[in-house]
Amino acid sequence: MRDAVLVVGSGMMGSGIGAMSALAGVKTILVDVDEQLVRAGLERAFACIQLRLESGLNTSEEAERALALLTVSTSVEDASGEAYLVIEAIVERVEAKQALFQQLDALLPPEVPICSNTSGLRITDISRLCSHPERTITTHFWLPAHLVPLVEVVMGDKTDLDIAHRVMAELRRWKKSPVLVKRDLPGQLANRVFQAIIREAIDIVASGLASAEDVDTAISCGMAMRFPVWGPLQHLDGVGLDLGLSVQETVLPDLCADRHASQYLRDLVERGHLGAKSGVGFYDWSERSMPKAMEKRDRFIIEAVKIINELERE
Repeated sequence: MRDAVLVVGSGMMGSGIGAMSALAGVKTILVDVDEQLVRAGLERAFACIQLRLESGLNTSEEAERALALLTVSTSVEDASGEAYLVIEAIVERVEAKQALFQQLDALLPPEVPICSNTSGLRITDISRLCSHPERTITTHFWLPAHLVPLVEVVMGDKTDLDIAHRVMAELRRWKKSPVLVKRDLPGQLANRVFQAIIREAIDIVASGLASAEDVDTAISCGMAMRFPVWGPLQHLDGVGLDLGLSVQETVLPDLCADRHASQYLRDLVERGHLGAKSGVGFYDWSERSMPKAMEKRDRFIIEAVKIINELERE
């Protein structure tokens, strides 16, 4: 009987994905290459469930059930016999993903969707060696996967639309907010928007218009405060497209339109200023704590999710 979700790769993303599957009441199998890795992934998944319980995002009954539904395996072949859905969350190398997809494609009936959590690779390329590429699709969970509702569901060149709809319906059961991306382009959907913001943010700092901290503050305390319930296109409809057109005519000519990565960013990397991991990036991390910043980020996401859930029930 195929009654399980199979998550291949139990790292930071895979463990969060597995936690959300189990919290939805689904038998979930985490798979990794050895016992030590998969046990560590299981502990991370347990921690994700505990955080959601303590934050009021799930009930104690849901959490207890999820803990019982999570199992582990070191054999893709053995675990695939129970799977009605597979999500791959292994290393971001196309050759490794292609090999795994080819293996899964041979093991699973053609109706079982095979999904990739890839953030940058094309599902069309990942599934190139599959006999049934029509059942392959990207399901890109945003970090942290157990908190951020968004999942980008990206169709490959040969993906069947019915498969996309089935996967999206499953993700909604997991309390996720899937969006359908109809073309297999670099950056998918949200990252294309995000990279445009990053490009302009870097250019503002590089030009001396404002500091990195002020850029981040302007985004965090301005537009980002509206985005959870008031996206940019809804904003345009709200203020009027005629005003939006006028603003674009005035502002766009002066915005950064580079087709390549910023030279300012290249210079930072060449000097070894890689961000928190090197101690210096746009900020001096000797005076800041990345773990505390991440904790603050997660606390905000949790509260935002609660408010969105409340608004959707009205």
